[in-house]
Amino acid sequence: MADILIVDDERDIRELISDILRDEGYTTRLAAGAEECMAEVNREPPALMILDIWLKESQMDGIDILKTVKQEKPEIPIVIISGHGNIEIAVAAIKQGAYDFIEKPFNIDQLLVVIRRAMEAARLRRENVRLKRRDAAAVEMIGSGAAFRALKNSLDKVVRSNGRVMLSGPPGAGKEVAARYIHVNSARASGPFVCVNSASIEPERMEEVLFGRETRAGGIEPGLLEQANGGILYFDEVADMPPGTQSKILRVLVEQSFCRVGGREKIEVDIRVISSTTRDLQAESAAGRFREELFHRLNVVPISVPALEERREDIPELARHFIEVLNREQGLALRPLSEEAVALLQTMSWPGNVRQLRNVIERALILGEGSGPISAAELSLGEPPAREDAQRVVLSGHLATLPLREARELFEREYLLTQINRFGGNISRTANFVGMERSALHRKLKSLGVVTSNRAGARVAHLRRGAREAAR
Repeated sequence: MADILIVDDERDIRELISDILRDEGYTTRLAAGAEECMAEVNREPPALMILDIWLKESQMDGIDILKTVKQEKPEIPIVIISGHGNIEIAVAAIKQGAYDFIEKPFNIDQLLVVIRRAMEAARLRRENVRLKRRDAAAVEMIGSGAAFRALKNSLDKVVRSNGRVMLSGPPGAGKEVAARYIHVNSARASGPFVCVNSASIEPERMEEVLFGRETRAGGIEPGLLEQANGGILYFDEVADMPPGTQSKILRVLVEQSFCRVGGREKIEVDIRVISSTTRDLQAESAAGRFREELFHRLNVVPISVPALEERREDIPELARHFIEVLNREQGLALRPLSEEAVALLQTMSWPGNVRQLRNVIERALILGEGSGPISAAELSLGEPPAREDAQRVVLSGHLATLPLREARELFEREYLLTQINRFGGNISRTANFVGMERSALHRKLKSLGVVTSNRAGARVAHLRRGAREAAR
């Protein structure tokens, strides 16, 4: 776990705090005075500091150290402790940037709670700084197929408004990229984009993280709502938001104001909310797991982000884009894709969607050899095919039990379904690839019960209902 620097001139106190934190899984470093403290900070900045105000026989007291560290390493959260505490000292420490002030003798549980909160706040600040520094390439929309064009058309319409947007789709499909595209192209582009990962925040911490908090000493820890003022607040996987928080967020959406935890002053904000979910929120509302009124407030403009299965035409373009990105970011080889590799990528199963595609490309570039085109074998999921009998087709258990005629029909059906979807429902391109006349392909599809229809703005091949039941 995280590394904590404990600074106190009393050896017993230093070691007591260290023992407590080590029992909780933290690693610790100890310093008796200012010189040791600054040496440790300069050697390797800690994840958090616990700092005593009064340090005997030191050139600097705790406040001086606090000022220096906050000037040079502002990202380090500092918790002040003192056996001579009063409100004036506490206010002075908070004003100089301390996260909180605890009087000796302190309650162990209180100390641990403050440490956890300080480290979580620091983590969220680092994450938001990192997200703000992402360049425009991080929100580049890649694709040209029908499903992609339908998605981009919807996004281009909502960038001109201030309405709330609900992005739905499977994990890894690119919902956050779509949200960032809206931000970058909207009138709020110069404002912040703050991401709330609802699943990664402990439920009991959610309200402090969102609304911020005020301490008894008058210290203020701004929450994500304040940080998003003037920009966009993105609720990633909003269905994971705790029920108690849902009602308070609903009030914020209505009033555009809130109170920090522990405070009474109304804080007004101007934010646009974009949410995303992998679940059916209407069903979640009907089951009582998500507030129906909040769902309707967030679902002003629903936009479906298609799975990669519905965007097979875009796979080669996406793969080439990831090759360029990985070359730029990691220095990996800038290699083209072979025709066999393209065909394999367009026919593979993609439960992890665009995120999985990037991982496959990255793995191929890391483990592959040479600078020539990426082969189909290099895209295998960690198990390179045996060189002996490489041209053989391995039959599934079910297929091997069927008579030749039925097995051939099943193979033809699956093969043509895959190829049509690979080419975005384009029968002419499919016919050209498989080596059939277009009219002959139409007759074959009819005999196999294969039809095409529009889904998510794209032409998708699937089995007729009666044919699906017969195939079973």
